[in-house]
Formats: sequence, C-alpha cells, structure tokens
Amino acid sequence: MCGSELHPFPETVQRVARALQDAGHPHAPAMLDDAARTAQQAADALGVALGQIAKSIIFRRKSDDAAVLVITSGDLRVDEKRVQALVCGDGVKLGRADADFVKARTGFSIGGVSPLAHAVPPVALIDAQLFRFDEIWAAAGHPHAVFRLTPAQLQALTGAPVHDVTVPPQA
Repeated sequence: MCGSELHPFPETVQRVARALQDAGHPHAPAMLDDAARTAQQAADALGVALGQIAKSIIFRRKSDDAAVLVITSGDLRVDEKRVQALVCGDGVKLGRADADFVKARTGFSIGGVSPLAHAVPPVALIDAQLFRFDEIWAAAGHPHAVFRLTPAQLQALTGAPVHDVTVPPQA
C-alpha cells in the first residue's frame, strides 16, 4: 500500500470500490506503490504468477460500436477469431479499440481497466483458463490499483459467460 489510508482513492477506483462493496465482495481495492500497467508489472508487484492477473482486454464490435470485454489470464493471448465467433454475427468483424474508445466506453484508461463498474456495460467474456487458479487479481480502475478475487467471484460480479478464448500455449 502507498498511504491509501491517508489519501482518498482516485474517482475511478472509488467507482470500482463501490461496485465491489455493493456486491458484498470481501476485498476492497489496494493501491500499489508502483504502476501495474501490464500483467507482468502487476504479477511482479504482487508476487504472484503471471497467469493470476486477470487482464481486461477491450475490443470494438464494428456492427454497433459496442465494447467487448475479454477477461483472461495474464500469461495468455486472446484469440480474436474465437471472440469474434462468440460475440459477432455472420460477416460482423471485431476490431481493435484505441485509447479514446476504451476511455469513453469503460471510463478507465488503458492499463487500469477494471472488469466491472464500466461507464457503458460491455459485452463480456471470461476465459476459462482463469479457473486454473484459486486466487486472481484484477485492475481496479487505475494503473496502481488492484483487487483480489476468485474466478467464480469474477463470474458472479460480471455476469459474463466463461469460454475458451485464448490462443493455446506453445509446447
């Protein structure tokens, strides 16, 4: 912690903290001393395995400009074709989301996108590979903020379905 008990959380972290509290989640956000803009930085700061970091990746569904949130393990890459097959109709494409799109739809900046408390509710998916772990950590709305949870709690908090949406690890 970096004196969070002395200074109020940033507004975006307060929004996540309220959502967690409203849901009865047992763990509040924690502020890290150093930024954790990447899964590796977060894992290093927390002393956990890279896969225990729940990355929130935002895509843009081109047919309706909807944000598509994919929550996956920090040690895996999202398979965009799998995601596209799950959330887009025939002929509809999934695109990359730039920083402005992410900020407008989620209310968070890249590097601190929480899996919950978005400005506009996204289409969301959870990767099944997160269930390899008993405990995971997710961004809490700021590059210095994280919160602890289990994969089952993540599913309950987001209401997102669980699918295999990552590229299989190379042997």
